[in-house]
Amino acid sequence: MGTVSRGLDSQGYIEREGSLGRVGDAFRPVVAAARDRVAETFGKRLDSAYLYGSVPRGAARAGRSDLDLLLVLRAEPTPEDHADADAVATAVDKEFTEVDGVGILLASRTAVLSDLETYDLGWFVACLCTPLLGEDLAEFLPRYRPDGLLARETNGDLALFLPRWREQAAAAADDPQALRALVRRASRHLVRTGFTLVMPRWGGWTSDLTEMAAAFARYYPEWADPMRAAAALALDPVADAAALREYTDVIGPWLAEEYTAVHGAKTPRPQQAGPGAH
Repeated sequence: MGTVSRGLDSQGYIEREGSLGRVGDAFRPVVAAARDRVAETFGKRLDSAYLYGSVPRGAARAGRSDLDLLLVLRAEPTPEDHADADAVATAVDKEFTEVDGVGILLASRTAVLSDLETYDLGWFVACLCTPLLGEDLAEFLPRYRPDGLLARETNGDLALFLPRWREQAAAAADDPQALRALVRRASRHLVRTGFTLVMPRWGGWTSDLTEMAAAFARYYPEWADPMRAAAALALDPVADAAALREYTDVIGPWLAEEYTAVHGAKTPRPQQAGPGAH
C-alpha cells in the first residue's frame, strides 16, 4: 500500500515543486513573453530567472491567477533594476488577460547563496522556484526538511508585516484595486505562516493554500474559520478592509506570538527578500 508523500522524497527532503512542463496551455504565451522581456531588459545584469506560484505548478486559473517571477541579478538590485522590473510586469500584465497581475521579485546572487538566507531565500529558490533563464542556483544549495529551523527562518517574522499592512490598508482605502492586491498578498502570507507554524508536526510541504489552511486547522481548530477565510480570499481576493483589520488586529498578533513561542524569532535581516515580501 502506498503512502502519502506530502511533498517529500523518499528520504524526507522537500521535493522541488513545479516545472515548465506543468505550465498550462493558456499560460505558455505569457511565460514566453515574460522570459523574452526579462532577457531583453536585464541582459548581462541577469544571473538567473525563475517562475514560482500556481503557474509552474499547473494550478493556475486563466484570468484569475497571477504570474510570479524571481530575478536573481549579478549585483544588488538598484532603483533602476526595480523600475525595469515594474515596467516588465506592467507590460506583460497589460498584454495578457490570462493573468490577473504580474509580480517580480529581485535579489542578488550573493544574497541567495548567503548563509543568512540559506533557510529562507535559498530554500525558496531550491524548492519553490522553477528555472526559466540562466544558471540554476539550487545546485549550490542544500536539501531541506520540513523542520523547526526552516519554519523559523521562512515565516518567523510576521510581526514585522502587521504594521506595514495597517499603513498600506490606510493608504489604499480609496483605491479598490490596490486594496484588493493587498488583501491577496496579506492573505497568502497569513495562510503560509499558519501552515509553516504546524509544518514540522504535519510532516511535509504543500503550496496549496486550501490544504495549508486545513493542515493548520488540525492543530488550532479554534482559529480554523478565519484561516480558511484567508485562504479563500488569497485565491479570490476582494477589496475587503475588514479582513485586513482582522489580520492585523486579531489573528495576526496571536499568530506572531504563537509562532515565536513555538519556533523562536527569525534571524534579523537588513531587508526582506523572500516570497512574503511582495
